[in-house]
Parts: sequence; C-alpha cells; structure tokens
Amino acid sequence: MNTAYLLIGGNLGDRAAYLAEAVNHISARCGPVTNKSSLYETAAWGNTNQPAFYNQAIRVETMLDPETLLERLLAIELEMGRIREEKYGPRTIDLDILMIDDTILDSPSLSIPHPQLQNRRFALLPLNEIAPALHHPVLDKTIHELLLNCPDTLDVQKK
Repeated sequence: MNTAYLLIGGNLGDRAAYLAEAVNHISARCGPVTNKSSLYETAAWGNTNQPAFYNQAIRVETMLDPETLLERLLAIELEMGRIREEKYGPRTIDLDILMIDDTILDSPSLSIPHPQLQNRRFALLPLNEIAPALHHPVLDKTIHELLLNCPDTLDVQKK
C-alpha cells in the first residue's frame, strides 16, 4: 500500500462542488481518501488574468504505482471537463501528485516529489494542514519547514 498526497484544485464553475466530485472519483478509482485539508482560495499563479482557485490537499491510500495513478488522475480530469489549451490556464479541475511515500521519480511524464512543491504556498498550506511532519525525500525537510521557508508570497486564504 502506498500513501499518496495529491493537490486538487480548480477555478471554473462551482469550485467546491468540482473538488468534492474529484474526491469521490479518486476514492472510487485510485484508493480511499483518508484525509483532506480545508479548502483554500488563492489568486491564479503563473497566468494571473483568470478567476481565483480553490485548492485542497488529500491523502490517498493506493495500491497503484505512480504511473498508473497519474493515468487515472488524468482520465478523471478529462471526464470532469478539463481542457488543456494553455499552460497555467483556467480549468474545472487539476489533479497533481505531490508526493508518494518517500518515492523519488523523474521520468518524462512524472516527477515525484512534485518539483515545484517547495515554491508554491497554495500547495504547501493545505498539505501542511494534513501532514506537517511529512518528510520531503529530496530536500530533507518537513512540509512545515518548507512552508516556513517558501519564497512564494501569493495570498492563500482558508475558506
């Protein structure tokens, strides 16, 4: 059994409803969601001319290997109306793998831990809520330590 930490988010439509629907799909197709953070709202990052995002960190217990987990998450995004037209563009749902146990993976399709995790307050804040002592296997720091040293100053508010 693997413990995966995901960040789910979106900024189109009923954001809270899309996140709840995504949690249901993930539970049914990837493994039980055993913890989830509060919802957090943040201004768009990267491409800032779009609506604010809701984000949530979740913990999933899964038997899937990382590549299969990614395939299922991408299929869920597609079924939920995700259209990839532009990088950092608006989306109904975005499902990202942040970490899986102490896995270190760098393939053409997937990098674990997420290579930008330490630079994104909108990911660290919700993850810190559910797993502050989680250890980043590359940076050798806890999620709480990464949050304290995060260079991102984007405002992130708990809903």
